[in-house]
Amino acid sequence: MSELWLAGAGALSLPGLGWLVAAVIVAGLVRGFSGFGSALIIMPIASSVLEPVAAIIMLTVVELFGPLPNLPRALRDGHRRDVARLALGALIALPLGLFVLTRLPVDVFGWTISLVVLVLLVLLISGWRYRGTLSPRIVVGTGAVGGFLSGSIGIPGPPVIMLYMASALPVAVIRANFILYLLSVDLMMIAAFAILGLFSLKAAMLGLMLAAPYLIANYLGGLMFSSSAERIYRTVAYVIIAASALVGLPIFG
Repeated sequence: MSELWLAGAGALSLPGLGWLVAAVIVAGLVRGFSGFGSALIIMPIASSVLEPVAAIIMLTVVELFGPLPNLPRALRDGHRRDVARLALGALIALPLGLFVLTRLPVDVFGWTISLVVLVLLVLLISGWRYRGTLSPRIVVGTGAVGGFLSGSIGIPGPPVIMLYMASALPVAVIRANFILYLLSVDLMMIAAFAILGLFSLKAAMLGLMLAAPYLIANYLGGLMFSSSAERIYRTVAYVIIAASALVGLPIFG
């Protein structure tokens, strides 16, 4: 019990906590109405106030709870076979990503997060998409890229986003697949950190504290979702992601 109290007290005294709370709330709204983008918003800020492993543990715990209000709808709308293939790919590549994470210096981690987010954002806005057939092999491979990025810098979503945004699937199905895939990656991350002895109680407590506002924001974002306003959602998400990546650059830390 004393360990939990100390971890909670340490989390509350974290410098930059206010910025992190704001990022989590905004990310929850974006995730709730778009199904993606929360890690792209949270990680640049988190990397400026937490060490690499702690930042990813915090994010993973937060995201484990946040999407729960939208999970029933995702289970109804999603294509579970594709989600299973994405998860398989992530499971294969996640260990390599974690290997890279444990060897990244803090400054390099911060720069890598923000620069990768900005590059991926440019690709998304430019309209670059995978134009081929969504074969099982391609889906598994995309999940593997996401798994590597999740393990190394905590951002599993963009490869899957760029794969599915070019598909003919309804936006509701794409959103549901994102939610289910990201939840499966979060569960893998928690298990991997525990198995490797990298789990941080302080970072997990911080994630639990932030899970409540993130959960509420996800719910509110889900209420805002409408497939007829897809363009508006994407535009808002892109602007917020760009702002977060710029603010998270180490030069502003």
